[in-house]
Amino acid sequence: MTVRRVMGIETEYGISVPGFPNLNPMVTSSQVVNAYGQYVLHGPRHRTNWDYELENPLRDARGFDMSRADADPTQLTDDDLGMANVILTNGARLYVDHAHPELSTPEVTNPRDAVLWDRAGMEIMRTAIRLAADIPETHPIVLYKNNTDNKGASYGCHENYLMKRSTPFADIVRHLTPFFITRQVFTGAGRLGRGQDGRALAFQLSQRADFFEVEVGLETTLKRPIINTRDEPHADPERFRRLHVIVGDANLSDTATFLKIGTTAIMLSMIEEGALRGREWTPARPVAEMHAVSHDDTLRHRLRLADDRELTALEVQWELYEQARDFCTRSDHAEPDVQTDEVLDLWEEVLTALGRDPVELADRLDWVAKRELMAGFVRRDGIAWDSPRLQLIDLQYADIRPEKGLASRLEARGRLRRMFTDDEVACAVDRAPEDTRAYFRGECIRRYPESVAAASWDSVVFDVPGRESLLRVPTLEPVRGTRAHVGALLDSAPDAATLIDRLIPDGSR
Repeated sequence: MTVRRVMGIETEYGISVPGFPNLNPMVTSSQVVNAYGQYVLHGPRHRTNWDYELENPLRDARGFDMSRADADPTQLTDDDLGMANVILTNGARLYVDHAHPELSTPEVTNPRDAVLWDRAGMEIMRTAIRLAADIPETHPIVLYKNNTDNKGASYGCHENYLMKRSTPFADIVRHLTPFFITRQVFTGAGRLGRGQDGRALAFQLSQRADFFEVEVGLETTLKRPIINTRDEPHADPERFRRLHVIVGDANLSDTATFLKIGTTAIMLSMIEEGALRGREWTPARPVAEMHAVSHDDTLRHRLRLADDRELTALEVQWELYEQARDFCTRSDHAEPDVQTDEVLDLWEEVLTALGRDPVELADRLDWVAKRELMAGFVRRDGIAWDSPRLQLIDLQYADIRPEKGLASRLEARGRLRRMFTDDEVACAVDRAPEDTRAYFRGECIRRYPESVAAASWDSVVFDVPGRESLLRVPTLEPVRGTRAHVGALLDSAPDAATLIDRLIPDGSR
């Protein structure tokens, strides 16, 4: 058993222009994206469009398609609406999602790479706002890796996992609902404010929890569900589904991101194999418990389950961890790989420390690190926990500017652990993972920028002189198009025409 599977992270960044609160956020978000596209990808003539042809955002995993007439406009993500959109040489997508700049990482195959390319995404955003500041007659833009403006709006950090299509969706709902509700104890980014508008100034674990209103559904911006049913696999739909997870916070801590992705990957493997056993763990009122777990930073809240038992979030997580450990070390499984062991060991270590004293994890979990920063101001300045001044700390923690952001400053002082060096992150900014199709996409953008007309997760579209029409190269297999698979082919093709001649038989001209 292994944590390896195709996965990725999409992060919408909070955006502001200090001193100019009324500027249109879509315009400022476009400035960020276009600045990076123009200066880093060498100008608009090299810009590759996003290919929407194969997207179907209204297909529901429960077996039906929502009509476009019934859909909220925010669900119609298969139309660019003129929004800025850039495909990067590392295989990522940088674009404007309504009022926010968003970075979707390239596909990766393991939690460590998910953390690495997520960090690379933040570095890309740092560069983008520096470049945007150089545009004449613009104002400096600030980006925040957070999930709410504390005025009623929330924006997401979504996880994506490729799963076996044969897995009953009802099993996914049954087992992931209690897991998602209780994993907040280590995935929460921390928030001073309760309720969607944050008006009640009390600390909670998660920035996203209060914005969830239903248990299961297709929407991601209205009536947000704990389990999202969007069925858009970006792979062979007969074999795969892509689980689109919208309940997670945007983490600054590498440890929190690694544990969030790694534990979820293990849970999905157990669900696929029907390995979860024992009593029903689903809360009687899932949405209410989602909020209640987040609101209790003492971790003592007892969830009432459907069978009338009452357990804390930690107790539920311990049960899931123990089943995961047994599952991964079963005699009929291969020996767990190093990264799977790393996830299991960290899961156990974090749950143990949370039960003893969460402060021990101030260097690893965002909500603890943020709460300790606030506690320091409370002690030093004698202010109350409901002081609006502490909300400034909440916001500044997520500021991605290294000289301003409190998470960045904790890292610089060795008080928030990092998993990767600056050099490793810099490499991931420019280069795609070598073990997924992102390698082919990214290298085509790098090597043949003027000949790539469009691209998406599952295709690259070429515009090659001498051919009568655009040529689509499908990439439906996420673990093909790797360096091992196409590296030699790309190295032997000095231009896109040569590459196409070798990919597509003669007669396709």
